[in-house]
Amino acid sequence: MTHKLLVANRGEIAVRVIRTAKAEGVTTVAIYTSSDALSPHVSLADESIFLELAADESSESAPYLSISRIVSLCKEHEITMVHPGYGFLSENAAFAQAVLDAGIIWLGPKPDVIKLMGLKHLAREIATKVGLPCVPGSEGLVPDVSAAKEVVARIGYPVMLKASAGGGGMGMVICVDEPDLDEAFQRVSRRAKELFDFSGVFIERYFPTARHIEVQIFGNGMGDIVSMGERECSIQRRHQKIIEETPSPFLLDKSDLRKSMIQSAIRLAEFVKYSSAGTVEFLVDDKTGNFFFLEMNTRIQVEHAVTEMVHPGLDLVKLMIRQGIAEANGLTGLSGDSPVMQQRTYDALLAEGRSAGARHAIEVRLYAENPALQFRPCPGVLQYVDIPVAEDFTWLRVDSWISTGTEITPFFDPLVAKIIVSGSDRIQTIRRMNDVLQRSQVQGPPNNLEYLVNILNNRTFLNGDATTRFLESFQYIPRAMTVVSAAVEMTVQDFPGRLIRQGIPRSGPMDSLAFRFANLLVDNRDGIEGLEMIILPGAPAAFKFNVPAVVSVTGKEVAVLVNEAPAQMWSSVVVPAGSELTISSKTESSGGLRTYLAVRGGFPQIPAFLGAKSTSMGFGGYQGRTLLSGDQLSLTGSCGPTETETPRYLPAHLIPTYPVHLIIHVLAGPHDDTQFLTVEGISAFYATRWKVSPSSNRLGIRLEGTDKILWIRKTGGAGGSHPSNILDNGYALGSINVNGDTPVILTNEGPDMGGYVCLCTVASADLWKAGQLSAGSTMEFRRIPWTDAMKLQSKNDAWLQSSKSTLSVNILSELEFKDEPQDPKLAVVPGPPNVILRQAGDSAVLIEFGEMKLDFELRARIHALETTLKNKNISGIQTFCPCVRSTMIHFDPTLIAQSRVVSEILEALQGIPESAKAMTFPGRRLRFPIALNDRWCREALARYMSSIRDKAVYLPSNIDYLARNNGFESTEEVLKKLVASDWLVFGVGFYLACPFLVPIDPRCRLVAQKMNPSRTFTPRGAVGIAGVVAAIYPVVSPGGYMMYGRTLPTWQQWGRGPDFSPEQPWLLRPFDQVRFEPVSEEEYLELEKEFDAGRYKFEIEETIFSMAEYSSFIDSITEEVRAFEEKQQFSVATQEDIETQLLEQWEQARKREAPDTQGTEEVEGSVKITAPLFGKVWKILCKPGDRIDSAEMTVVILEAMKTEIPVKAGKGNAGRTVKGFGAGVCEGASVKPGEVLVVLT
Repeated sequence: MTHKLLVANRGEIAVRVIRTAKAEGVTTVAIYTSSDALSPHVSLADESIFLELAADESSESAPYLSISRIVSLCKEHEITMVHPGYGFLSENAAFAQAVLDAGIIWLGPKPDVIKLMGLKHLAREIATKVGLPCVPGSEGLVPDVSAAKEVVARIGYPVMLKASAGGGGMGMVICVDEPDLDEAFQRVSRRAKELFDFSGVFIERYFPTARHIEVQIFGNGMGDIVSMGERECSIQRRHQKIIEETPSPFLLDKSDLRKSMIQSAIRLAEFVKYSSAGTVEFLVDDKTGNFFFLEMNTRIQVEHAVTEMVHPGLDLVKLMIRQGIAEANGLTGLSGDSPVMQQRTYDALLAEGRSAGARHAIEVRLYAENPALQFRPCPGVLQYVDIPVAEDFTWLRVDSWISTGTEITPFFDPLVAKIIVSGSDRIQTIRRMNDVLQRSQVQGPPNNLEYLVNILNNRTFLNGDATTRFLESFQYIPRAMTVVSAAVEMTVQDFPGRLIRQGIPRSGPMDSLAFRFANLLVDNRDGIEGLEMIILPGAPAAFKFNVPAVVSVTGKEVAVLVNEAPAQMWSSVVVPAGSELTISSKTESSGGLRTYLAVRGGFPQIPAFLGAKSTSMGFGGYQGRTLLSGDQLSLTGSCGPTETETPRYLPAHLIPTYPVHLIIHVLAGPHDDTQFLTVEGISAFYATRWKVSPSSNRLGIRLEGTDKILWIRKTGGAGGSHPSNILDNGYALGSINVNGDTPVILTNEGPDMGGYVCLCTVASADLWKAGQLSAGSTMEFRRIPWTDAMKLQSKNDAWLQSSKSTLSVNILSELEFKDEPQDPKLAVVPGPPNVILRQAGDSAVLIEFGEMKLDFELRARIHALETTLKNKNISGIQTFCPCVRSTMIHFDPTLIAQSRVVSEILEALQGIPESAKAMTFPGRRLRFPIALNDRWCREALARYMSSIRDKAVYLPSNIDYLARNNGFESTEEVLKKLVASDWLVFGVGFYLACPFLVPIDPRCRLVAQKMNPSRTFTPRGAVGIAGVVAAIYPVVSPGGYMMYGRTLPTWQQWGRGPDFSPEQPWLLRPFDQVRFEPVSEEEYLELEKEFDAGRYKFEIEETIFSMAEYSSFIDSITEEVRAFEEKQQFSVATQEDIETQLLEQWEQARKREAPDTQGTEEVEGSVKITAPLFGKVWKILCKPGDRIDSAEMTVVILEAMKTEIPVKAGKGNAGRTVKGFGAGVCEGASVKPGEVLVVLT
């Protein structure tokens, strides 16, 4: 008979059972909830079944506990066997009976045995009958506290109050005196009812110095029992085991005692005719050696692997399966005469293990929990997992379910792995385990890895003297600091961040000078990670240090306290063990924004992601997010002061100042010439005193001016409807990117590619200033040539070394240059096609080919140029950023001068053939499923219409707009066109390797404007068009492209799947070809699940893009293309006119809807609550007449830098009443520091 086994469990035990079942040729079925969808047991099984939460279920553990649902699924899917694993329903007699009643094999003991042994007071009765010694205690259940006291009068304190149906350490309380018993009895009874649906409790004498030793047995249900020896499990926290070993160190010299315990376990199992795997647990008095029956576990134990390690070839799960099959074949179980039911078989295996050097084995349980906080579970993403693999060591076994990117949820037990090692003796085994744990890296939220290492190196454990109370007195202080209070935007950063581009944000510190100097002060090397934060009134940062550490605080002026004692900024500071470091705002502080904290040695448990530890868009840093109160950051063993430690500091006259008005030096270009702006417009741009908007953040510094940009163009042509639009090209870090009429300095999280004009670029040496621009401060741009930009860089380098030298002046403010108008064009090569080399800061050159239009021949030339330069392997040239009609070359100016880069480009251009027709480009052809006109994109548009703009030419349907804008009669017609052609990847970048695609067939090249304003939400995998280019959104994000469908994303953050890797989590590259194949929404959802689990494999074939074949194809359809484009141009003009009117109507409506608020009249004795910074009023949380309950009451929430800033009532205002608000104060209004928000009386 062919069998089909369902594992009614999850995590490592599900993986363990499935592997053995598959090895036995049994078809396997996994069950899972939504948070387990990516777990390995789901992909490892032959089939998997989703468990949806019922309407009345709030926890994802509930479906794993639903007997009726699991049995129903078994019937529906023709399951023949069920393995319950451990936990969940593994010892539930009703579940076992329901499985058997459905005609399905139950891989475990019979239901009546489970019930008998599951109620511990009944198990004690059976054990007594068989002659096993039991812990002195009550005879049966104790009905009330009075009866409990009678038992205690007989056996004495301390006692253990136990839930009869309990297990896994739950439902047990130690009582040392009568008040303890009075308090605990009802609580334990009530908790037992909640957990086990049985409120019965009993009492046992508690032995403070005891051992927990258990015996592994296996039975065939006919009274035949074999034993595989004992395990000691005395190392427990909250009565749950964390380290197990065999043989028991207590029994190493007590063979008679071991033999007696094993015989007792066998005798009990024989009496109940036990079947399958089980464990009999004993309590052993550490002083006398007396042992007492505790309980019988009627399931496979978590620690069964430690027994298998010293019995080579033993597989308890295999035995369980074979016992189940024997029962299904009409037998009671495995024959008593078979070798597997002979004790000599396991004695021989044990002897074989001993001769092979496996005399001892230890297992440790790795938990996602914080031992320093009473073992609090720590859910979160495992950002890096590297545990040595068993294939490398014959003495190692790892039972796990985790990998890099696994999310630990709060719904289940936090066990993530079991590590088991063997050795020739206990000392070697401990040494090996120590070595494996030291090599293991499980980085993410806190876990007990360091705690386990500490236990293994403790003298009591090494001597084998640990009892069940060992951990109660075990001293463990993690080398860590804990966030007590989190400042605004507090993140882990490192310098220089990520330099791979491909749309991967650079990240890193916004003010790299202050950050790097902080590291110098604590003797960190330049690349060590630290913290960046924004300190605002009412939003301090505070940290508790478990161990001594040397720190430094730099950047914006703040108040620094160590245990309430003032400490100096811009110096090394020793924080003693157990101390608190607080960083708060100073009322007299003026300019600046960001503050930096460096700790000697950095944060070793923060893993690098794509080459850096910096926090970015959901990855890097700590959990890919800002730090929160309660987060724990591990420190190095060398974080503290040396014996000869002396403070290091920056002299006061060298400390940077951050004025509220800054001069920022820029290099002209790439686009500040008369191709884009008028002469007057260029002059006006550089003459403007720009104000920093509250909407600024790490993506970009948004600037506000008095006048609109003076464009020379009316539209962006093929790039879009606004004159700021261009065909997508590369962006340099620090580019002043103009979106509409709003300049934005693209900073550390900004895109590296896009479709907007960039007028100039901040000199690399002045980028630190952008990091200190706060909302409301002002700045102006000053143009300098490349040579002066290098002088600025030299000045910065000298300042960074000032801690090791004696500078007499602050050179950061010493060197300034006059504004020097420049032509951003570094060179022009006449064509056709014309080639323009444009300056893009001091470390990039933008190379534009031909006119502002899409042309495959131009793209071919770009590819040829890049290939030539790459083949020359020029030192200092780093990366290329190709797109529609351009490429940006990034270079290291410390290795190669700009003039040399220009010369190399010009020389390479000479080698490109006049005609591109003979060119061929290797690539791949990939098939992508697409759900057209999908519900997710429609929902995103509905959200946009309800919250941003409700009338536009592209609303309510982007697809209907695409049809009108391109001259099609219907939605169906336009959707057919969108999948009728293969798409060529012109570039990869923007954000997270987003691909820019163009249809190879020009008859399918639709055009569209960008949404104005952009959406705040776009579904992951959405496909949209803007200009002539389409993009696949890699993650949920804002966006402005016109959406027409949803496909699988081209970004897989953790590199899961056959087409991705951790080193390259993106899929596409230039000159790949994409073919979209329509699927239904239901089909898409199934494919998305496969993709997320890393099981989806794209259909990929190698191909060659031939310019000759392409040109021949174009020649054959010339007339069709001409007719299509004429119709398209007319339609575009019509739609642009409509949009102009609709946009104007919308803007006018916004002005009319703006509230006209007047301030509350001043009343004598009134108190004003004012704004602490520039920002917008996001929410008003009070109304006139409200009473202020406390100083901590939040009255208004401001929004600044995409962050919520609470404004509290303040000291002395408790008991006052809200009278009204300041002039103009309403939700959405802009405010500046000192402006009245709320008036109190």
